[in-house]
Amino acid sequence: MTWIAISDHDSYHFAPYGLGRSKAAPVLADTSGDALMTRGSLVIETRLPVIHRPRHLVYYTHTGDWPLHLSLQAVPGGGLVLILDQGGEILHRTINHSEAGRTDVLRITYSWDSRRRWGQLALERTDSDQVVLVSVPAPRPLRFVDALALVQPGADRYIAPEVLYLALSDSIEPVGPMPSLMSDTPIATPSGYRAVRDMRRGDTVLTPNGETVPVLHVLSRQVPANGCFQPVRMRAPYFGLQQDITLAPYQRLVLSGSEVEYLFGRESVLVPARHLAGSSGTAPVHSEPVVTYWQLLLPRHEALIAAGTVTESLFIGRLRRQKSKLNASTLAGLDRPSLPEHGSSVHPVLQAFEAMILAEQRAA
Repeated sequence: MTWIAISDHDSYHFAPYGLGRSKAAPVLADTSGDALMTRGSLVIETRLPVIHRPRHLVYYTHTGDWPLHLSLQAVPGGGLVLILDQGGEILHRTINHSEAGRTDVLRITYSWDSRRRWGQLALERTDSDQVVLVSVPAPRPLRFVDALALVQPGADRYIAPEVLYLALSDSIEPVGPMPSLMSDTPIATPSGYRAVRDMRRGDTVLTPNGETVPVLHVLSRQVPANGCFQPVRMRAPYFGLQQDITLAPYQRLVLSGSEVEYLFGRESVLVPARHLAGSSGTAPVHSEPVVTYWQLLLPRHEALIAAGTVTESLFIGRLRRQKSKLNASTLAGLDRPSLPEHGSSVHPVLQAFEAMILAEQRAA
């Protein structure tokens, strides 16, 4: 997978050889003439506006020999409408975000492979593993110049204030469970700490209760370093850390101790890193346009010890029973019988305000 362009309200990044790759790499985006992009993904991450009438989140129109119109609208009642008009051939898809549950931020991924006559519209909650997939049969290719114009700021394009970023890839981007640790994150093993990027299938890790469990799979994914993917630095010695680590904002920490029992009546709780933003133990990271996250898949969703703190391993629920969602995920292509089934966590997940109360108690 290779990201070609990413933009938000403050910046725009474009690399014809792929963001995060050497300038000596082969050019991927041929922006000359009428070169076609027969395969790719357009990703839009957005907050949900409170509306009483339809409202554009993204709007682009271009006339001429190759007319193109794209709009993403939010409609009252929990709907999103994608319209793509390529020279009079219209793709119209409606997807109800209420099917993915109530959330503040959604990620919409439109992927197409015109040679295979295959396309897909995916809607994801950024705070859970909920994904809604809608089939798009026989999508048409896009010209490279038009695909880039959808992402590049310009007079022909409008993005609402609620939109966090748009990104263009030349690949079919996976959706669903996401890796969430930086490659150098030290993970406790029976022989000491090892960087997560150095772990392999069949290696073993130590859990907080002293168990030794095998690694079923090691997963990685490159994503835009924007919106709900923007890295967060957790600072030592907070949260039991022996050193600073950087992770995805959706990575959940397993926190325990007397404050947790007093405030929530539970031995341990799960706290997404983004809910700790603004506390003394965290800081946002302004990185390159793209970032690569890693994660380990364990048999029973056991917790990991990362640089002294306790974090979740990758949670996939019963994904292996859902063929279409499995094929759309980062786990596509893995041996299906080798994938575990994870039940719900025994630890409750804290809301943002609860996490801040806990962080303040620990800092006091």
